[in-house]
Amino acid sequence: MAARGRLIALEGREASGKSTQAEVLAETLGAVLTREPGGTTTGERIRALLLDDDAGRIDPRTEALLMVADRAQHVSEVVEPALASGRWVVSDRFSASLLAYQGFGRGLDVSELRRLTSWATAGLWPDLTVLLDVPPDAAAARRSRELDRLEREDEAFHQRVAAGYQALAAADRATWAVVDGLGVTTEVAGRVLAVVTERLGAPADPARAGPGRT
Repeated sequence: MAARGRLIALEGREASGKSTQAEVLAETLGAVLTREPGGTTTGERIRALLLDDDAGRIDPRTEALLMVADRAQHVSEVVEPALASGRWVVSDRFSASLLAYQGFGRGLDVSELRRLTSWATAGLWPDLTVLLDVPPDAAAARRSRELDRLEREDEAFHQRVAAGYQALAAADRATWAVVDGLGVTTEVAGRVLAVVTERLGAPADPARAGPGRT
């Protein structure tokens, strides 16, 4: 029986480079690459609702529940089966996004959100959460596309989210790592890979497993 796989989440403020780094890391490790919200057919529909400006105002609790519903389906359909089969999984956002955005950003109770997401995932949390640390001016300079509903929130919201991420990382140094997100893609990728292998090692045979994507 194959050893259980590992779950790595890439987190960060908007335009922190986490999507690019998640893709590079998954390719390097031969891991399954996925994302939240999304990652499943149901999740992609939820993602469209959450990020589309045409959805209008969404109450913060409704927003949080949609995020959790997405996560429950994501874990059931993609993440848990991959881990159980011995595959490693790299997710572009996971549980910490709920705590940072809907907790610190929206002002919902973080402890309640933590319990809710733990229930949705049947207690599954990342083996390692990598937070890409990018200053706000650098993140703003990277934006090169039309912004979605969450990205359009004011700077005060995004500052609360960024501060929330830092607080979460500081409170759980055992399963979090903060990585400097400035520099060219290969430089940042090297830092991310170094901390992943230091903390978790590497898949037994990534070349045999090959990369996957949901």
